[in-house]
Amino acid sequence: MKWHKITVKTTTEAEDIIICTLADVGLEGAQIEDKIPLTPLEKEQMFVDILPQTEEDDGVAYLNFFVEESDDLDLDALVASVEEELEGLRMFMDIGEGTITLSETEDLDWINNWKKYFHQFYIDELLVIPSWEEVKSEDADKKILHIDPGTAFGTGMHETTQLCIRQIKKYVTPETNILDVGCGSGILAILALMYGAKHAKGTDLDPCALDATLENMEANGIDPKDFEVIIGNIITEKEVQDWAGYECYDIVVANILHNVLEVLTPVVTAQMKPGAMYITSGIIAEKEDFVVDVVKKAGLELVEVTRQGEWVSVTAKKPE
Repeated sequence: MKWHKITVKTTTEAEDIIICTLADVGLEGAQIEDKIPLTPLEKEQMFVDILPQTEEDDGVAYLNFFVEESDDLDLDALVASVEEELEGLRMFMDIGEGTITLSETEDLDWINNWKKYFHQFYIDELLVIPSWEEVKSEDADKKILHIDPGTAFGTGMHETTQLCIRQIKKYVTPETNILDVGCGSGILAILALMYGAKHAKGTDLDPCALDATLENMEANGIDPKDFEVIIGNIITEKEVQDWAGYECYDIVVANILHNVLEVLTPVVTAQMKPGAMYITSGIIAEKEDFVVDVVKKAGLELVEVTRQGEWVSVTAKKPE
């Protein structure tokens, strides 16, 4: 099997933002090469006594994206889309050289290799544990999320996911119906149910999200009747909008990039009950004012803005 390797030379500061941005053009998952020193947790998770010597961090990063060769792949068009996205990012942040190089590789198991670096961790009192690890006896009484992200986004480690989780916990009740737009591996809706929500629905564009979500539901004992998922675009497809229903959700959550939130927000207000909460993230700090303006233009009332690292969550409310 042949894979095309698209390498972007950038800065370490821009790594996360470029990876999230390029997901919008179909580049999902990246191999990162940089010289950032390992954190104590990362060193602990590598399970080695002698760590490799690394050079001093120079602020440069190489992001490698892999695309499988196929008859319908238009590599030139894909690279052009990457160039366009990078030029857009240059307008508000330093991305360094932002150069693109192409190469090829064979039989790359990039989907599974990352699993050896993903280990259990905490989000406040919640223990998140991958399906390939066992729960320790001392953790048996804790609230535990069993997760297998598969090929869809969503391990729970990213700041945007954690921001959404904390906001959901604030507003969920036993009567909550929640809609997760761009549900990925289903983490947010599953956690809402674990924290007491009544029912959940999720939408996503990626067919891989369906299998990943179903696996995570089973791993966490979620009844399929309590969490329904559809693959489709709620922004443009009336069928998906009708499936979701109108004015029937107490919470709508969208952990999606700011440019998607701009077109999504005016649409999903129709799905929200009067008084419903709209929880968003996937927003880089520089776009906070942009998203605040988006929710206000959609007729929603700003409730609060929360932050973690360079990421932002905007929570708003539909007037009663």
